[in-house]
Amino acid sequence: MNPRVLLIEDDTRLGQMVDDYLSGAGWQVQRAATLAQAQAALHLGDAVGHGPGFDAIVLDLMLPDGDGLDFCRDLRAAGSDLPVLMLTARGDPLDRVIGLELGADDYLPKPFEPRELKARLRAIVRRRQGAVETSQVLRFGKLEVDPAARQVRIDGEVRPLTGYQFDLLLALARHPGRVLSRDFLLDAVKTSDAQDVYDRSIDVHISRIRAALEDDPRHPRRILTLRGAGYVFARSQDVA
Repeated sequence: MNPRVLLIEDDTRLGQMVDDYLSGAGWQVQRAATLAQAQAALHLGDAVGHGPGFDAIVLDLMLPDGDGLDFCRDLRAAGSDLPVLMLTARGDPLDRVIGLELGADDYLPKPFEPRELKARLRAIVRRRQGAVETSQVLRFGKLEVDPAARQVRIDGEVRPLTGYQFDLLLALARHPGRVLSRDFLLDAVKTSDAQDVYDRSIDVHISRIRAALEDDPRHPRRILTLRGAGYVFARSQDVA
């Protein structure tokens, strides 16, 4: 079945160009020019739940009726792990960092090549839907990482992570006690379709994972930082 993407873009000319290119590549594209139209499309498509819906969202940050960053934050707050690719014409790299912190999976600055957009979309969709290496639940004290369900739980309570963040956590959890560099982690979560050249995005996603899992994210006990080296997932089973 062809993947479905919700394109939230108010620039009619750009939206038509992206629609034509993705449709020609086998994607099913539904367009929304406002956040209100996007919210209606997501509700009808049951994107937050597990029923039929979209496989990804392409989200412009500046829209007539609101800010795409707020939309992304609200989507994650509603419990959706639907992959989100931001489109931004803003020049400040801080906007990209904020977008990743609010739950976006990737970003693409305007202007962009349609081929790169397609490659990055395929990458984030595959990260969400791809087959896992093993279905065995990884347990670390009260923390459980469930590859089959693509869930992370503490005391049985599901903690919300984006698809990219879950894959990043899974890569860490499969190598407990080992120092993993940013380059290693980028290789672990990328596909052959796209290259994430923004290695500092790993730091942003790690901070979001810590916010979801740690009792005190400022003093993490599960995911530790080794300055100049990378990250270590705590091997100890005594972590609360």
